[in-house]
Amino acid sequence: MRCPRLAVLLVCATLAPQTFGAELHAVVYDHNGKPLPNAVVVATPEDGSVPAAKSTVAIVDQIDKEFVPYVKAVRAGSYVKFPNKDDIRHHVYSFSPAKKFELPLYTGTPAQPMLFDKPGVVKLGCNIHDWMIAYIYVAETPYFGKSEADGRVNLDTLPPGRYHVRVWHPLMQGTEGDTVKRVELRDAGASTVEWKLKLKSEFRPRRQPLPGEAGYR
Repeated sequence: MRCPRLAVLLVCATLAPQTFGAELHAVVYDHNGKPLPNAVVVATPEDGSVPAAKSTVAIVDQIDKEFVPYVKAVRAGSYVKFPNKDDIRHHVYSFSPAKKFELPLYTGTPAQPMLFDKPGVVKLGCNIHDWMIAYIYVAETPYFGKSEADGRVNLDTLPPGRYHVRVWHPLMQGTEGDTVKRVELRDAGASTVEWKLKLKSEFRPRRQPLPGEAGYR
């Protein structure tokens, strides 16, 4: 005996995976009111409950003697690869407390990715090219994102509840703790938070000329 078509549809709808969750829309501006890219927004549940971290692999490239991207956000427990796509060697390092390491002069991609298991900010440099600077933000929660040119970060499918939401940027004045906002997220609709950050100037050595070339590039 065949099941009625309606009954089959109801069973399929019941078994199909459904995605629910709250949404958080964040906008970050600089002190002049312009959208600010490369800002990391982090939402931490007030009750401290977060799902177990999954092992993932992220990438920070080296292209035209620059780190790409300038800011990379990952969750604690992630691995990061540092492929060198230039035709010269680089020497990647960090002295940051969250991750101290060195990848001595190399080309191509190191055989083993680096594990970033401690939350915090990791500043990257190159011993050969002093102007090469980048940052890896290691979050303790899976609820984070990085702003693009429009200064926006949209986080969706978050469990409803109360969160402490903060923002970080490599040139911000003050600390992340100064930016914390308490937000309650519900299933229906989205909550919006905004920041206006005061920025400091970044000191970065100028790019040096290649042998036989005049000036800086």
